[in-house]
Amino acid sequence: MKNIYLIGMPSSGKSTLGKRIADTLHYRFVDTDRIIVREEGRSIAEIFAKSGEDYFREAERRVLRTIRPGNSLVISTGGGMPCFHDNMTYINATGVSIFLDVPVDVLYSRMLAHAQHDRPLYSHKDPELLRSLQQRYEIRFPFYSQANVIVPGETSEDEILRRVGEWL
Repeated sequence: MKNIYLIGMPSSGKSTLGKRIADTLHYRFVDTDRIIVREEGRSIAEIFAKSGEDYFREAERRVLRTIRPGNSLVISTGGGMPCFHDNMTYINATGVSIFLDVPVDVLYSRMLAHAQHDRPLYSHKDPELLRSLQQRYEIRFPFYSQANVIVPGETSEDEILRRVGEWL
């Protein structure tokens, strides 16, 4: 069966929804950020701080290219993964891509509520976080909009599963 790639901004629900979709479809769930952390032996924040964003984006590209078509995987990608190294083309060539298009104000609220410290490009303490999220969303949208399926933020899980089923 085709792999399913979930793309979108950080805090859009890729990991949470991905696990549910994988359980429902009897697929295996994979989080590319977790693979990178495991392979590097350090957090994403540490990778950014010590090796830089370019190094991290190359690690994303490398991990993505290890994912082969037809493995019945639900893959949660890092928020920026589709935007670098022609990754969106690879994603669409090797599976079904789903863009979780969550409004920026909802992303902002989720980030404040979860206050995760492993997001090097976003800090819940940043007074400009909402503006930063809006700018990054606008930059990334042209890549995200290449997805096979675009799911507005308020779409139910059942509807998402129905739409994914049309592509499998």
